[in-house]
Amino acid sequence: MRPRLILSGLILMTLLLAVLNMVCGSVDIPATQVFRILFGGEADKPSWAYIVMESRLPQMCTAILCGACLSVSGLLLQTCFHNPLAGPSILGITNGASLGVALVMLVSGGVIGMSVSGNHVAGFLAVAVAAFAGAMGIILLLLFLSRFVTSNLLFLIVSILIGNLTSSIVSLCNFFANADNVHSYVMWGMGSFSDVNLGQLPLFAALSVAGLLLSLLLSKRLDLLLLGDRYATNLGIDIRATRRLVLSATGILTAIATAFCGPVAFIGLAVPHIARLMVRTSNHMVLTPVTMLTGAVIALLCNLLCILPGNLIIPLNAMTPVFGAPVILYILLSKKA
Repeated sequence: MRPRLILSGLILMTLLLAVLNMVCGSVDIPATQVFRILFGGEADKPSWAYIVMESRLPQMCTAILCGACLSVSGLLLQTCFHNPLAGPSILGITNGASLGVALVMLVSGGVIGMSVSGNHVAGFLAVAVAAFAGAMGIILLLLFLSRFVTSNLLFLIVSILIGNLTSSIVSLCNFFANADNVHSYVMWGMGSFSDVNLGQLPLFAALSVAGLLLSLLLSKRLDLLLLGDRYATNLGIDIRATRRLVLSATGILTAIATAFCGPVAFIGLAVPHIARLMVRTSNHMVLTPVTMLTGAVIALLCNLLCILPGNLIIPLNAMTPVFGAPVILYILLSKKA
């Protein structure tokens, strides 16, 4: 009964925050006008229809999908490696995506008409493809190393070293790049749900849903991994194959989210812990959907709080630590206790 109530509550919160994200914004649009536009009616001002359909609607959908993808990727990694601090950024996947974007933005000099805001189609595609390629490159490297490294702890250490190596390469790119390209890269690194327009949304949604479905199919394997490697092996689970599947699913989810939204911080690390505290179960058939919805709720809430009075919008990564850091601190203190 408890998981059903929590799922119902999260669905209602997601719907409520989705409506608030559609109604609230830097431009004051009456709620009646917003709903009229959504249901196919004509707005009093043509600019309002453009803002609602081309900005707020895709931004709201992107926040839901990105929050779900990053949260589930963190859950998969924390379960697979039996480490509460495992996440996409810890394994260097996010760093790989950042490296791909740095090579395009900083090294290429922006010669293909790049724009972080997404106004230039060629620029947005270049950034998205570079981020996806960088993240998947790290995943392929981790999959290769997983054949030789059997210890979960040692594998995490190797992953952290790879992440530090990619960060150092990004730092070198920043050092030799000009000021305009560095500024563009810094803006991309702050994260945003507003870079996906209505035309790009179907592709982002299809890729995200595919990755989320793959994570749901891994639920039974993840439950067995919680019993310990030896017990899971005795039940017929191939630990190495399962780890490779988890890494693949995590790579897909993280690469998609980072490619379209930038390196969004803390959601993948903190949200799985919030979901566990709510449902108080390790059953991934329950925990995974709760994590998806919790990630969507947190992402929508952060996106809503980024809008300040006076038509000011603060960066997304300035808001996510407000929710993520206290959760991680609580987990660390409770583990110590």
